[in-house]
Amino acid sequence: MTTERSVRLLAGVMILLSLGLSYYFSHYWLWLGVFVGLNLLQSAFTNWCPAMAIFRAMGLRDASNG
Repeated sequence: MTTERSVRLLAGVMILLSLGLSYYFSHYWLWLGVFVGLNLLQSAFTNWCPAMAIFRAMGLRDASNG
């Protein structure tokens, strides 16, 4: 798995987790989804995401490196 796919997977899981937690516990959990969305938005412009640095440190390869 590549870092790019891992970031997408993590973002999807976090959004679904945010929705589930907000449904069962408190609507304030929707702020987690807002944070994930804003992080994805800024990473589209800057090509940098904190999760990518973590995944690279874990040894995942970038898609461009093959």
